[in-house]
Amino acid sequence: MATGGAEQRDNLGMVLFPGFTALDLVGPLEVLSRSRTRCILVAKDAGPVESDRGLRILPDATLEACPRLDALFVPGGPGQTPAMEDQALISFIARRHAEARWTASVCTGALLLARAGVLAGRRATTHWLAMEELGRLGAIPTRARIVEDGNVITGAGVSAGIDLALALVARWQGEAAARRIQLAIEYDPQPPFDSGSPERAPDEIVQELRANSRFHGKRPRS
Repeated sequence: MATGGAEQRDNLGMVLFPGFTALDLVGPLEVLSRSRTRCILVAKDAGPVESDRGLRILPDATLEACPRLDALFVPGGPGQTPAMEDQALISFIARRHAEARWTASVCTGALLLARAGVLAGRRATTHWLAMEELGRLGAIPTRARIVEDGNVITGAGVSAGIDLALALVARWQGEAAARRIQLAIEYDPQPPFDSGSPERAPDEIVQELRANSRFHGKRPRS
């Protein structure tokens, strides 16, 4: 990404699809829009795109009319499952990844990258419930908050998008820029419970979420 004067701005395409998780998108958008990055929301159609919790966001461009991108970002969410069969979206991800300097995802957005062939043989992370599915799609599942492999960087579930965005700002524009943004948004997590990972959460909660997951019971593809 460009590292010149403040007037230089790089284009980051942020993909929207019905049923995306709002925080997957809005967290990174808040961070990256404070840097020398122009965040362009891209969707298949020009109308509002609804998140899994009912938040509607109006895209800046359609897939067909999207301008040149320096980087590509793909969020996750329950809508990722039907989006896997959207050939226009998958083709867009594959094509724009090939042209971009960086490609990133958070949560189950990594599964869309994998379906597009972006993660074949690459280390990557995703939501903990989707790690096995990530491996079935040809990636090398890596249990970490942020994983970088070449010019592809992936983040774990939902809230990890903020961490990923700060890491991207540091790589593109320097650590000082990322630190300024972190302080400006007062990103200083101090959760009331230590249950943010399956390794630390009570086992009964882990098992409940696993049983109710859309990935529960999936079998390897032939």
